[in-house]
Amino acid sequence: MTTTASTDPEDAGQLSFPRHSARTQRFTLGAPRAFTVSPDGERVVFLRSPSGTERSHLLWVLDLAGGGGERVAADPGALLGGHGEQLSAQERARRERSREGSAGIVGYATDAAVELAAFALSGRLFTAELRAGTARELPVPGPVLDPRPSPDGRQVAYVAKGALRVVGAEGDGDRALAEPETPEVTYGLAEFIAAEEMSRSRGYWWSPASDRLLVARADEAPVRRWWIADPANPGQEPARVAYPAAGTPNAEVRLFLYDLDGARTEVVWDRERHPYLAQVHWSPNGAPLLLVQSRDQRTQLHLAVDPASGTTRTVHADEDPVWLDLPPGVPAWAPDGRLVRIADEAGARVLAVGDRTLTGARTHVRAVLDIGDDDVLIAASTGTKAPAGAGDAPEIGEIHVYRVNELGTERVSDGAGVHSAVRCGAVTVLSSSRPDRPGAAVRVLRDGKELATIVSYAATPGLSLRLRLTEGGAQRIPCAVLLPSHYRESDGPLPVLMDPYGGPHGQRVVAAHNAHLTSQWFADQGFAVVVADGRGTPGRSPAWEKAIRDDFTVALDDQIEALHGLAGTHPLDLGRVAMRGWSFGGYLSALAVLRRPDVFHAGIAGAPVTDWELYDTHYTERYLGLPAENPDVYAANSLVHEGELARRADPARPLMVIHGMADDNVVVAHSLRLSSALLAAGHPHEVLPLTGVTHMTPQEQVAENLLLLQVDFLRRSLGAARA
Repeated sequence: MTTTASTDPEDAGQLSFPRHSARTQRFTLGAPRAFTVSPDGERVVFLRSPSGTERSHLLWVLDLAGGGGERVAADPGALLGGHGEQLSAQERARRERSREGSAGIVGYATDAAVELAAFALSGRLFTAELRAGTARELPVPGPVLDPRPSPDGRQVAYVAKGALRVVGAEGDGDRALAEPETPEVTYGLAEFIAAEEMSRSRGYWWSPASDRLLVARADEAPVRRWWIADPANPGQEPARVAYPAAGTPNAEVRLFLYDLDGARTEVVWDRERHPYLAQVHWSPNGAPLLLVQSRDQRTQLHLAVDPASGTTRTVHADEDPVWLDLPPGVPAWAPDGRLVRIADEAGARVLAVGDRTLTGARTHVRAVLDIGDDDVLIAASTGTKAPAGAGDAPEIGEIHVYRVNELGTERVSDGAGVHSAVRCGAVTVLSSSRPDRPGAAVRVLRDGKELATIVSYAATPGLSLRLRLTEGGAQRIPCAVLLPSHYRESDGPLPVLMDPYGGPHGQRVVAAHNAHLTSQWFADQGFAVVVADGRGTPGRSPAWEKAIRDDFTVALDDQIEALHGLAGTHPLDLGRVAMRGWSFGGYLSALAVLRRPDVFHAGIAGAPVTDWELYDTHYTERYLGLPAENPDVYAANSLVHEGELARRADPARPLMVIHGMADDNVVVAHSLRLSSALLAAGHPHEVLPLTGVTHMTPQEQVAENLLLLQVDFLRRSLGAARA
């Protein structure tokens, strides 16, 4: 990938890695993302900030016809007149759900021809003519959320103050189509649980003919209210949030078809049995298509909607005795009207088109990327591996792009790495991250031949990665092992830092350079760092992921198995072992020192879930069921049960607990209850409260000092010498 030289002081080696990583948002700033290809094959639209340290993203166009090159279609600085962004509480919440820490144009939508783009800046509505490269503001009521042009480009829909509104693309005829009846109701927005856990970030969909919209109505009145305070500012009122904790009511979600004159028809399905509206698809290839789930997530229906009456018919039904996942890109219609879905069948995650299964057990399908006239583009990893000695080279941590049809499967990406793609017609944008080089290379292909590359301005990390992707233990657990860049065999065994996420939806062992930079920095402080993806993590097989049903402690067992399996071939000092992690990884780290002090000598628990009855419905109930029905399961998986340490451990091992006070996902009550129980048990621990920090830590100084404080704690706890 072509890159440009930077004059930033980071590249001159004047900043430490922690500060460099924080300032560049883990080296993601300046990298192109969010690609859209025009149907005529002439343009690729994308977002990118101007350098590796600038947070504000611009909207860009790459002209493919005539070698026109890249140009700016919309610059937030110019559009806002140099003023800083002012974000509404709802926009901040949307960004938190998507883990978006940057600024400027962080998302956009286009018409069907990819000639008009719409986006929100500082709660205001803007559009960009992508051929001409001009952008302007449409004066509408705000603050504006999630604007989307109609497919014909003549109108723009958006949400403001809970109402779904429509305005002409020239700024004329602004009106509300759906207005909330009470303050607890919103139209056109994804409710918390859909955005946080179902990957459904939107709440309305244009018809292909641009004459109607499907609009979700979310009523949060039934949802329990929690209060998130800012103790550092006692004069400030706590934020009142609707949080659907496990076993408590969810928001009530309904769906309506709206005409542009405001007339509406309700879409009808059995919401009592299938309350979750998981996905919506509306394309020219068929009727509106819904995916709805039961609350226990063991049954789901693919429903086709009659736009005239709002009635639905079942196209396909799925059942699973454990749970059903929600992979990206499905369900959808193929151009010939067949249903495209991803299913767990015969022990594999497969692609199904109509009544045909098109992939086998060795291809673990992760997402549908595009559906063409004669093939489907997918992302997939290698499924359950052949037995040891079978001769297949393991593709540990690799994700590839494939073309699939009834004649077979063809790999589009090449070389070890993590690959993804966006395609329209004959043009494909292929992004490839590799273990032996930083960043991602972005190539534009037409019929498989390279047309152009898209430049990245991302900063160069400046760390030498000493990475080995391998397998550990009898179960061949995928692992990444990182040693200090200066390590020599004569240095002997090193203190060990286990650095997992270790849970659902969180693959950490990937064949990509930047994913391991922080682990390498910890290694360079004098540790052998081990990242292990045991049962529960994605990418291997449905059975591998679902083995944690009712028992999260299986994930800890696999961390131990990987550790001991690697000890015979790597310089690991098993007398000095610590674990660090965030979110589920934080839970796992606290679990390690409390349940297995014979193996783990210290732990760092960042934003840990300590009591699963305090976490949300869709995630927690998928794995543990309902608290009222499975109280023993919740107690067994809890770190704190009835105010006391669950299965109190002896001897005690030191634990550092870190938590953002403004976290609305894993609320700080988790860590406070854990600390209280630790104190009552006389268990040594440190608590690091992060004022004003949410589940993310985008603040530069906070992110930098978190790494430095963790290293200091590990050195003190393990008796490790300074590197």
